[in-house]
Amino acid sequence: MTSVTNQYGQPVGPDLPDWTPRSLPPSVTIHGQYCRLEPIDPAKHAADLYAAYAQAADGRDWTYMFAGPFGDFDSYLLYVQSMAGSQDPLHFAVIDLVTQRAVGSLALMRIDPQHGMMEVGHVTFSPLLKQTATATEAHYLLMKLAFDRLGYRRYEWKCDSRNAPSRKAALRLGFQFEGLFRQALIYKGRTRDTTWFSIIDAEWPGVKQALESWLDSSNFDGEGRQIRSLQSFRPE
Repeated sequence: MTSVTNQYGQPVGPDLPDWTPRSLPPSVTIHGQYCRLEPIDPAKHAADLYAAYAQAADGRDWTYMFAGPFGDFDSYLLYVQSMAGSQDPLHFAVIDLVTQRAVGSLALMRIDPQHGMMEVGHVTFSPLLKQTATATEAHYLLMKLAFDRLGYRRYEWKCDSRNAPSRKAALRLGFQFEGLFRQALIYKGRTRDTTWFSIIDAEWPGVKQALESWLDSSNFDGEGRQIRSLQSFRPE
């Protein structure tokens, strides 16, 4: 860590003389090679999403979400309508380019243009999306928007500390563990300790290179199986 002191000899953070507040993320379609992200629209996406989530054998995918599971389409439609009316979180549907159907959703949230921070959250991936190149690319596209297009400094991931798959996914994607916030929230009638992860702008070039190398079509065989793991593309 660079040592910087002020006129009193106190350690302070480095100056950012050229920093200016960033823009809010736009509600636009973002195109990738495996998927596109569309601003969530109940009329376009609700039926596909409900059907995709119905592929799951039970409701465990909703355990760590603030909403759900949903017993019928009408209740889910109301939820999607509330998502569509929100600017923070800003929700996107993940559209599989092969089927042209929505197979999951995720959002940008806690958006702070003044300090250049935002968080990815409300990650709700159906069985049709989980553990696929499409799922990884969906995250990559939002990271690229945050860092490359908008110039944000910090991109966060937070989850229930007991949500082992979410913790594993954050580390796989290149997020760095930052700590545990004890008794941070109450949801669904229970307490939650929250685990924090982040990627900062200085780390983004390495994270980006690894993601782009992994996502390249040459890294997948004829059955769509990865040849090298994402971790293997990161420097030791």
